[in-house]
Amino acid sequence: MRSDLQAFAERYTAAWCSQEPRQVAAHFAENGWLKVNAGAPAVGRAAVEEIARSFMTAFPDLTVSLDRLVERDGAVEYHWTLTGANTGPGGTGRRVRISGYEAWTLGAGGLIAESRGWFDEAEYQRQLAG
Repeated sequence: MRSDLQAFAERYTAAWCSQEPRQVAAHFAENGWLKVNAGAPAVGRAAVEEIARSFMTAFPDLTVSLDRLVERDGAVEYHWTLTGANTGPGGTGRRVRISGYEAWTLGAGGLIAESRGWFDEAEYQRQLAG
């Protein structure tokens, strides 16, 4: 694993833990995008920032850990685990622990041009409902 890629992933992880959605978006190319499960892609830094904000609002104590990083066929898989209590506005108060990954294509300047994210939505909903 390249040390620069590992350092980038560690900074990205810290951004998710920062409660500063702009820090997450800063890891994306200007017109980069993030797609989660079957959702529509969030295109551009402002849209990525809103995705991050929605998670950070729903989970004020959000913690993301970097589980592993895999380089494969010109792409990077960023595997993560999210933990937190859903205590934001309208939240259930339940704690969740869910793992998933993002498949990144990096662009100019080493920023994320494309991110295809996945996590088990049914398990996530089960944990939220209790």
